[in-house]
Amino acid sequence: MITDAFDDRSRAILQPAVNENAPKVDACILTFSHKIEAAVIEAFAPNELGETWSSNGRRPIWALPYRGKTFAFLMSYVGAPACVATIEDSYSQFRTDKYILFGGAGCLDKEIAHGKVMIPTAAYRDEGTSYHYAPPSDYIAMPNWKAVAACMRENGIPYALGRTWTTDAIFRETRDRIARRTAEGAKIVEMEQAGCIAVAQCRGIRYGALIYGGDDMSQDERDDRSWRSREGIRYDLVALCKQLVQIL
Repeated sequence: MITDAFDDRSRAILQPAVNENAPKVDACILTFSHKIEAAVIEAFAPNELGETWSSNGRRPIWALPYRGKTFAFLMSYVGAPACVATIEDSYSQFRTDKYILFGGAGCLDKEIAHGKVMIPTAAYRDEGTSYHYAPPSDYIAMPNWKAVAACMRENGIPYALGRTWTTDAIFRETRDRIARRTAEGAKIVEMEQAGCIAVAQCRGIRYGALIYGGDDMSQDERDDRSWRSREGIRYDLVALCKQLVQIL
């Protein structure tokens, strides 16, 4: 069973490539949206720092200067396996022990407004990747969420706290399963957090996440709420940069 997959006794055959001579950055910012990537390029005119490759093609890594710091910025593929592999692959392109993910999620709590930032405190492990990086458990705790929340308060940016439900199967979010996760305190549903938390624990990475509220999944019928608007993305990007200066 997948809950028996964790093995910390033997060595993995394939190891991520670590380049000790790669340029050092203050932190890495991960996102999933090509619109956010385009907005970053337009706003900051960053230089290319490196790249990642897969059978899907090339993804550039950008060097993003901001208030005396330099961040690696890249767009990951969606889903825990791809996002975790992106993090592992990035060790060959730059050096940092700080990663922050900026993404979106479906809302299980209708009171989470469209575009409001959610700080996950723990993730329900309804995916496979995390079980190869961390011992089995129903939930895996999010590190550093208190520091992220404190910074949000200091900057006067509204946010919500709660658990997230990480799933691999977006078309199998049934009413009964949503009810169970909601009863356990899950506020949002997404596809990456459990895996990202697990790889951070395994590799000694300081990790945090800011997730903005998207479509409403709390009703019998899904409400899209136009959550992919460019205006909302621009607002969230500015909010994210404010946080990074203080958090990292």
